[in-house]
Amino acid sequence: MKIIIVGASGTMGTYLSNAFEKEHEVVRTDRSNPDLPLDITSPESIENMYKKVGAFDALISTAGPTYVGPWKNLNDAAFRKGVEGKMMGQINLVLIGQHYINPKGSFTLITGALTHDPQKNFANAAAANAAVEGFVRAAAIELERGIRINAVSPSVIENSPQYFPFFPGEMPVTMKQLEYGFRKSVLGANTGQVIKLH
Repeated sequence: MKIIIVGASGTMGTYLSNAFEKEHEVVRTDRSNPDLPLDITSPESIENMYKKVGAFDALISTAGPTYVGPWKNLNDAAFRKGVEGKMMGQINLVLIGQHYINPKGSFTLITGALTHDPQKNFANAAAANAAVEGFVRAAAIELERGIRINAVSPSVIENSPQYFPFFPGEMPVTMKQLEYGFRKSVLGANTGQVIKLH
């Protein structure tokens, strides 16, 4: 199976790339990749990435820039970071990618527990997550050629301790739990699902 991993040099992307490439062909892409650069806030960049990769079987997104910070600093410009990044960036991965993906392929996007369990400093991420989850449910009933789409929704993950103070009382999701959430989406049969890891 040929799997594109978006955000492949990040904490989640690196772990998932290493896990999936033991059994599958993994294509790594992100903003800092010299061979296959990708800026998910740019539809043109997304299109160019797909043209270079060609046909593929699955896409995993772990990318999604958002504004993180105090509510008092949140304004239109700051809020658009999450709209253009985590929301439209991931939506465009699907809207453009559906023309390149093989029949019966799958898209797996990343959301998070903030959708239904908000924390301070994360209003932008919570809104973007909720939009992506709504998109996943709606896209699942219209995607053609047997193409599936799901979202993985973790709480704070164990390999990102810098975020622990923002999630008081939350038990971190292990990297193995994260991996198996993505495995369920990529290798399973479900579509339109939000796979919650928390």
